[in-house]
Amino acid sequence: MDKKKILSKIKGGLIVSCQALEDEPLHGSFIMAKMACAAKSGGAAGIRANGAEDIAAIKKIVDLPLIGIIKKVYKGSGVYISPTIKEIDELVKAGADIIATDATDRVRPTGTTLDDFYKCVREKYPDIILMADISTFEEGVKAEKLGFDLAATTLSGYTEYTKGTKLPDLRLLKKLANRLKIPVIAEGGISEPKELKKAIELGAFAAVVGGAITRPQQITRRFVNFIDERKADQ
Repeated sequence: MDKKKILSKIKGGLIVSCQALEDEPLHGSFIMAKMACAAKSGGAAGIRANGAEDIAAIKKIVDLPLIGIIKKVYKGSGVYISPTIKEIDELVKAGADIIATDATDRVRPTGTTLDDFYKCVREKYPDIILMADISTFEEGVKAEKLGFDLAATTLSGYTEYTKGTKLPDLRLLKKLANRLKIPVIAEGGISEPKELKKAIELGAFAAVVGGAITRPQQITRRFVNFIDERKADQ
């Protein structure tokens, strides 16, 4: 599937993030593949997944465009979303249709800058679709200038210099959508259908929703918190 076809399949749609970390109850490639299958049945236009094993398992049973990442923590760096060329290699091998990487203004684990990292990736894989996970307007502008194919608001509120930002960051989304020529993906903190609707209205090419759909423990906690609040008021 070429770039144009992949992007046309997710345009205006919902991308469901199917992820579970090692310490979470649903961790495991088999479960995440079934979660992705359920998301497709519900009308998802695409999937975002973490880890080569999960991606490969999902690709076997779900034919939607897949945004792949590998979360890897390296000592001395806050960059953990597909941070080095090693993770990019694994994502390409696993068959991710779109590869997302941290494109914030922070030094990567290897000590390289985003500019050098991007150049290295493009030299090795000139035809892959690269998505920049950013946290600020300036980072989005830089990502487009470097040559990223898409930009996503994924890391707003998660970098040291954006902590405390109200999510979803619709202000950032609107600003980027009005400025960039590349597609802008809304991601981060979308928990209600009305927020998804607003994101699309503000110019999002597509939107990613994760925990509000695929993390039962978070969904359960929202309901329990409501009960606890009611009890406190009585």
